[in-house]
Amino acid sequence: MYQILPPEDRQITDRKTGQHIHQLTTHPAIHHHPFFLSPAWDEAMNHIVIVSNRTGKNQLYLCRTSDYALIRLSEAEEVDEWTVHPSRDGRYVYYHADKLGLRTECATGRSEVLITEEEASRLCGEKVVFPLGKTTALSHDDRYWAIRACSGSRWYALVLDTDTQKWKMEYEAEEVSHMQFCPDTSDYLFCAGPLTDRVWVLDRRNGQARRVYQRNAEQKQWITHETWIPGTLELSLVDWPKGILAVHCETGKIRQIANFNAWHAISNDQGTMMAADTNFPDVGIRLLDPRNESLQYETLCYPRASCRGDHWNGPFPYDHGPIRTYSPQYTHPHPRFSPDGKSVIYTSDHTGYAQVYVIAIEERSVLN
Repeated sequence: MYQILPPEDRQITDRKTGQHIHQLTTHPAIHHHPFFLSPAWDEAMNHIVIVSNRTGKNQLYLCRTSDYALIRLSEAEEVDEWTVHPSRDGRYVYYHADKLGLRTECATGRSEVLITEEEASRLCGEKVVFPLGKTTALSHDDRYWAIRACSGSRWYALVLDTDTQKWKMEYEAEEVSHMQFCPDTSDYLFCAGPLTDRVWVLDRRNGQARRVYQRNAEQKQWITHETWIPGTLELSLVDWPKGILAVHCETGKIRQIANFNAWHAISNDQGTMMAADTNFPDVGIRLLDPRNESLQYETLCYPRASCRGDHWNGPFPYDHGPIRTYSPQYTHPHPRFSPDGKSVIYTSDHTGYAQVYVIAIEERSVLN
């Protein structure tokens, strides 16, 4: 599939700050960029990847930055929307759809099957399926793509070497989620464990995983939304709703870098700035410098997203196992930096439909 649609972008203004914001989509449907753990742009910033259900099912689109035309890429029955991970070289988008691991070529829309559930089952030694959502991971050099598979009792991380086209089962655990390759070395793969014990890093050189941080269970500490800080070998940990911690994946050294209710927090590729949306209360997207512990921040904009998920407005709810929640991810802003660090993309449903927005960081003006 390679279908070019006319641009539908427009310029809007943030009500509170007066800052200019570029709205990329306006069609009355659900749109969002990839989950905030995955880039939205290619490295050259020729296009932005967007998921839209304007056809009735989730499909992949490119927003071409030269003219903001939308290009439909996928023709699967339905794309698993939160597994989407574009390659940095701009050649492919990797994702799950129709119980398959796929990649689609951005220049042509040609798709190829990289793995089936049957092939994954042979790698794992038991029957497994590809669970919905929770992301896949592509290494910073586009060399390795990691996906999850699960049986009734075990979770697996399967890794494709995109050079050799060979798969390997590299990790088996009680749970595997939110996988992310370290941006400084693909030897380290973050694999979130259970909600009560999340912070695990796999050393791919020896196949050993180690707990990098252990939550304070007595105090019902809520650790979530871990992301790498480039250039540091550190993971940022959201200590909900108290702030953000940074922990070194080799030494275990911990430091605090924010003390506000940061929700989804991510560093730019340069490791010089972080963006975090907020909730309960929503006080906008905030920027901070992860390199120091001054606890200062700036407010970038106010997305006015509905930020669904009432379970976030209370103490850690998972001590006795999973809970039923209503927390559609497209209602969350999920900020993510552009590769050059000069813009932030986010999603907001304040118009009644989730749409995709980009704001230049130079526009920020509100300082704490």
